[in-house]
Amino acid sequence: MQNLLILSILTLLSVCSNAQDLEGTIKDANSNPISYSLIHAPQYNMHTHSDDSGRFRLSNIKVGDTLEISHLSYEPQTIVIQELKPTTITLKETTISLDAIVISNDLTSTDIISELDTRIKPVNSSQEILAKVPGLFIGQHAGGGKAEQIFLRGFDIDHGTDITITADGIPVNMVSHAHGQGYADLHFIIPETIEKIDFGLGPYYANRGNFNTAGYVDFATKKNLESNQIKLELGQNQTRRLLSMIKILDQKRNRAYLAGEYLLSNGPFISPQNFSRANILGNFSSDLSASSSLNISLSHFTSSWDASGQIPQRAVDDGTITRFGAIDDTEGGYTSRSNFILDYKKFLNSNSIIKSKIYLSNYNFELFSNFTFFLEDEENGDQILQKENRYLYGMNTEYSRSISRTNFEAHFDIGLDLRIDDSRNNQLANTLNRTTVLNFIQKGDVTENNLAAYLNTEIELGKFKLNPSVRVDNFAYTYLDDLSPEYSKTTATRSIVSPKLNLFYSHSKNLQFYTKLGKGFHTNDARAFINAEDLNTIPAAYGYDLGTVYKPIPSVMLNIAYWSLYLEQEFVYVGDAGVVEPSGKSQRRGFDLSIRFQPIEWLFFNADANYTIARSLNVEPGQDFIPLAPDFTFKSGLTLKHHSGLSGSLDLRHINNRPANEDNSIVALGYTVTDLSMSYSFSNLTLGFQIQNLFNTEWNETQFATESRLFDEAESVEEIHFTPGTPFFAKGIVEYRF
Repeated sequence: MQNLLILSILTLLSVCSNAQDLEGTIKDANSNPISYSLIHAPQYNMHTHSDDSGRFRLSNIKVGDTLEISHLSYEPQTIVIQELKPTTITLKETTISLDAIVISNDLTSTDIISELDTRIKPVNSSQEILAKVPGLFIGQHAGGGKAEQIFLRGFDIDHGTDITITADGIPVNMVSHAHGQGYADLHFIIPETIEKIDFGLGPYYANRGNFNTAGYVDFATKKNLESNQIKLELGQNQTRRLLSMIKILDQKRNRAYLAGEYLLSNGPFISPQNFSRANILGNFSSDLSASSSLNISLSHFTSSWDASGQIPQRAVDDGTITRFGAIDDTEGGYTSRSNFILDYKKFLNSNSIIKSKIYLSNYNFELFSNFTFFLEDEENGDQILQKENRYLYGMNTEYSRSISRTNFEAHFDIGLDLRIDDSRNNQLANTLNRTTVLNFIQKGDVTENNLAAYLNTEIELGKFKLNPSVRVDNFAYTYLDDLSPEYSKTTATRSIVSPKLNLFYSHSKNLQFYTKLGKGFHTNDARAFINAEDLNTIPAAYGYDLGTVYKPIPSVMLNIAYWSLYLEQEFVYVGDAGVVEPSGKSQRRGFDLSIRFQPIEWLFFNADANYTIARSLNVEPGQDFIPLAPDFTFKSGLTLKHHSGLSGSLDLRHINNRPANEDNSIVALGYTVTDLSMSYSFSNLTLGFQIQNLFNTEWNETQFATESRLFDEAESVEEIHFTPGTPFFAKGIVEYRF
């Protein structure tokens, strides 16, 4: 069957290899590539879109034909083909318009929403990085330097167990991490350097592997700066932030820039957070030739903080502490990450390209926590240390081939992924006051190798697009236990095959229907093979989406979807205790609704509503709730972007009450929080302010049902432990461009 498939593809390619093609590149006035531009040949009713390098290709084009080029952020342009040779088309930036959006098989609803939201309101703070994804909520529960807790599609994803996160193609999720499987710390990204946010919901994407169950997010940073930039932010709680982005090379073929940020804040807590973060990024890109390009990125990040941790509700109710107090204020941590990424693209001919990427990362992590206070150790307390030093290596190579004919287009991607994680001195220990190690619970070296191959096929037949694909992953694990009295080195291997099938039907330029089917997975910690060899340590997830993208009028776009996701096993490796917690099979189903509306040229409205039913299977009714799984979330906003230089946004986010344990006897309280931002730009100067929690709502950012014991208590108590959400917080912003 495999040989027949390969033979069919090669035959199809050879039949179409003699077509006349027109190649081109779409760029802006600063020579930056413009992706997702629509290139339409009206005389043939044929179209394509520019890729992430701004390049496009159309077949069966001849001299004298007309092309119409459009993009939601640029003025439309019509050109007449004078000769069939590679051409560069420059578009002039203009006011963003929903009217310019044409729904087609080449663009998914997530492509459109991502491009629209990022252009209207660029990411300007670390809190907005993940929150840009519709339906995704985050929460911080142990100081500003720890990775946020993530909620999406009825999942409490913890720090990344069920969502694949990458940045410029480098993995963010950490496997076999000291704190938890899939731990994804995005604080090494400077928000202002983000050019594009690519995301997808569900397990339907062949080029996304481990953790791709609820969805994926990929962040792409800028390859070039429009101008130099210096920004200063001053806010409450002794918050200070300095940003600098400077072009150091600005030639036609070679571009380079440096970006850096430094952030300090004490937070709203009674015990100062002493949070500091430093980031530096260097980026170099070069057009080596008309058919090849190179991008090199180097970055370094470091962060340290103190934390008040999660506090028990009873201690607040009886007045022992305030909402911003602490039972143990010696929590906190330190983390750093250094990245090297080399990205090479080569157009082999008019319809094929090969992309190759290699990366290297060094990551250090040290976290002190105390969740149960004096439950286990009545004398010293229950503080723990989680620590590791990791080297991450990897590469990805992808070969792509396209063919195009009237009423027929096809595209093939063949990819190979290799990822090697070498986590040294990965440990869990009991500690006292962050200074004394009382004893080690776990200590050793973890090595995890992931080799994967995938085939993605897209075939367009008129108004239909068929997207069958398959991915194969192999994992090899090694654990060297330093606590064993004798030399103890354990190895294991596992493999999984993940098929996908997506179908799109574009009824018109204003209406599309789609069906998505797919199998995804998340792995468990390598040490799970030792502690629970009888468990399925790579549980699969099977999902489907049924949806539509519809523009009832030119200024309104709707995306409606019904979806379902079944997991073979709900379990995670709990780094806080060094144990595996299985809880059986689960089923989630729900509805997603996204609305984008532009009532007038300079005003935009967005709304994302998500309803989910999440339940454990094969469990007695009433005992089948999945702890912390959100059943309803809602995000909405009004954004003003006026040509006079005035910009602003009013954003609301809401999450319902949700069960904190399996029988819903303990409830995590929902919240509704509103944020406001305004700015005014002169020629080179922007003045603005941001207010988080405009109405000073009392809300809990993260909540857990935890059994704990305070120092003076005779018995333990299980109840809500929470981290308070930010109260009213204002900061001023001054930005200068030159």
